[in-house]
Parts: sequence; structure tokens; C-alpha cells
Amino acid sequence: MLPPVHTNEEWDAVVGDETVIRPGAEHLTGRLGLAGQPLRRYPEGSVPVYAVGDRHVLKLYPTVSADDGRTEAHVLEHLHGKLPVATPEVHAAGAYENGWRYVLMTQLPGQGLAAAWPRVPGADQDRLASEVGAALAALHALDAEPLRTVLGPPGWSAFLARQRAGTVARQRERELPEPWLERIPDFLASVPLAAEPERVLLHTEVMREHLLVDPGRWTLSGLFDFEPAMLGDGAYEFVAVGLFVSRGDPRLFARIAAAYGRTFPPRVLMAYTLLHVYSNLPWYFRELPAPPEDTWDALAETWFGTG
Repeated sequence: MLPPVHTNEEWDAVVGDETVIRPGAEHLTGRLGLAGQPLRRYPEGSVPVYAVGDRHVLKLYPTVSADDGRTEAHVLEHLHGKLPVATPEVHAAGAYENGWRYVLMTQLPGQGLAAAWPRVPGADQDRLASEVGAALAALHALDAEPLRTVLGPPGWSAFLARQRAGTVARQRERELPEPWLERIPDFLASVPLAAEPERVLLHTEVMREHLLVDPGRWTLSGLFDFEPAMLGDGAYEFVAVGLFVSRGDPRLFARIAAAYGRTFPPRVLMAYTLLHVYSNLPWYFRELPAPPEDTWDALAETWFGTG
């Protein structure tokens, strides 16, 4: 029911086309014993995700990203019931047609934090920040050994070397201004990063868009989207946290760090921002506070400082 997706052109033609994707989703939900349940596609996200009735979520992974489906299923199974915030429970996972994969999981309660944030009172925003920090502490404290055969990268130092080698080209492709590009190599060379740190389970994209809240009490009710999970330095996690949860607010970032139980130097987090798999500095510049001067050190303190 779903065509193979191997190229960017096939992705663009298929993944966003409901006339193609929905029949496949309906066929698969029927095969999973949920025939007749209403399907509602979530507008967010890069891959097709459907609410199936009011109890399940079906996530589809196109051929080229099938490994993400394996990752998410393994991580969710490992996490179930172990964090202070709910994560989806896997009901079924496996291969579909033409290399596609799927995960059928529980539908978590709550509202998306990104949409709800403007309505959250200030004191509750502070408490939510602390709850995020506590959830990350619990995530990183878990025994990740059962996932070492599933998650990458194989070696942290090799991963950093690959990311470092392509950093300038990636940011140039995203149209970062040349003065910033010219300063990247020297800045990265000046920041000591652990070659082989203690490797913990990382979500890697903890952001308001991947958090749910109970609007009655303004407490965290869910954390989802573990397809980009990996094993690595805990500091790497705080790139997305600083950019997309606290969003350059030092008070919120300080509360997250306090609840986590550890702070990281802003320069280290800035270096990891440049080395992050999904790094897009021009986008961050549009979304976040501007630094007082055009230096990487000033930018690090603006986005990852704690006041």
C-alpha cells in the first residue's frame, strides 16, 4: 500500500501526500486489529504520525528512515515505566511494505507544551523547567547497556571527528553568514570535549514540541519522539534543551540544570550545538535572543548561561 521511499524526491512526493499515506495507515491499523478506528494525522513531525481513536498512535517510518523505527521501538520498550514522566508504551512494531516500518504505541494524555506555553503562569513555567531537569536526570541515570547493540554511535570520539569535519560545510549550506563561518574552526579547537565520556541514553531532541502537559495542573504528562535517540555525552542533550525548552532564558535554564544536578560550561554546549546532528544556526538566530556581540563566546552565554 505504501511505495518505497529512497530519495529526497520520493520523500517529497510521498510522505506529505495523504492520498498515498492514509490508505496505507488504514490498511495497517486494520491488520493490527484496529479497523474502523478514526485516524487523525498530526500536522507536526517529519514522518507520518496518526492518532488512532483516542488510545493509540501509529508512527510510520519511510524506507530510507526505517532504522529510526527500530531505534524508537527498542528505546520505548527499554524506558517504559522507568521515568518520572510518561513515555509511550509499544503495543506493536515491525516491518510493513516496501521497507517501511511502524510503531503502534499508546496515546499519551495532555497538551503540547509548545502551544500551551504562553498560557502557563510564570511559577508553573519554573516548576515545569524543574520537572524537565528531573526527567533528564532519570533518563541519563538509566542502565544503557541493553541498548548498546542497538544505538550508535559506535565511538564518541569518531562521531565528534566526523561532525567537526563537516561543520563549516553544513552551516554554509544553511546560509550562516561568512563571518560566523570563518570563526568556527578556531572556536571548536579552543573547547575541550571529552573524547570518550561516560555514555548515557540521550533523547537528543528534548524540546517543548516533544513534551506534553496536564493543563489542569501544569505538570509534565509526557515525553515522546525517541527516534533520534543515541548514546553519548550528557552535555549533548542540553543543546536542544537550551535552544527549545528554555529558549535562551537563563532563569529557566538554571532551574533545569539545578534539577538535573549538574551544569555544563556554556562554551561546551555551544561547541555541541555546532556539532549536533541537526544543527541549524541560521534558524536558531531567527528564533532565539541575539548575543550582545558577534562572538561564539557571547552567543554561548546568551543561549546557555544561567544568569
